[in-house]
Amino acid sequence: MSDEVQVEYADGVVVVTINRPQARNAVNQAVSRQVADALAGLDARDDLTVGIITGAGGTFCSGMDLKAFLAGDDVTVPGKGLAGLTEAPPRKPLIAAVEGWALAGGCEVALACDLIVASEEAKFGIPEVKRGLVAGAGGLIRLPRRIPEGIALELALTGDPLLATDAHRLGLVNTLTPAGGALAGAKALAARIAANGPLAVAVTKQIIVQSPDWTAEDQWRRQTVLMEPVFSSADAKEGALAFTEKRTPVWTGR
Repeated sequence: MSDEVQVEYADGVVVVTINRPQARNAVNQAVSRQVADALAGLDARDDLTVGIITGAGGTFCSGMDLKAFLAGDDVTVPGKGLAGLTEAPPRKPLIAAVEGWALAGGCEVALACDLIVASEEAKFGIPEVKRGLVAGAGGLIRLPRRIPEGIALELALTGDPLLATDAHRLGLVNTLTPAGGALAGAKALAARIAANGPLAVAVTKQIIVQSPDWTAEDQWRRQTVLMEPVFSSADAKEGALAFTEKRTPVWTGR
């Protein structure tokens, strides 16, 4: 991968950093494809349980690279969307570590994540209407599901920003940190998740994300289909054995 996206691995966690601080981490085609590749690796590797996405230089992401857009470039990945994830987030949990602005498509990238850790000085916004555009990378779909619909409508229709402190109060932000502490806070949260069985973590996310679309008649069957491979896994046996032996489990992701 080029220096525009940096990827680090440690202790079951992958940290993906958009590294275009000179462009406020705006997303171009290279960023989208490289983030998509990194998140595909998260899902494919048995030794990885959770991912973190963040931005370099004190800004999370300013959204789509408008210079590339004006030049006619497609800055998305077909089937995956902006930053390689807004249309198809990874199967495993993903945390956004937000410093500074998460603006336009950058806000939509954060919304595509399962959890958000943000600095007290961070700001979120989908100001596309101010540019005659529409927040089409999931902001209009996900924001009303994460905060009260009336507030989501106000933010979307005015294009005004949402302070991280207010986002935390509304439940959009899971953890609020001092300025400069978002990545450390995200790593601490990721470590708590990565301590658990990786198969169980992935399926737990899958059930929570998918079950709102299940019918009452079908929900238990569909949950069972997803759960059965976990209960028959080596990790399930290891978890039970480690509990009886009063030791830390050694997970294999199988």
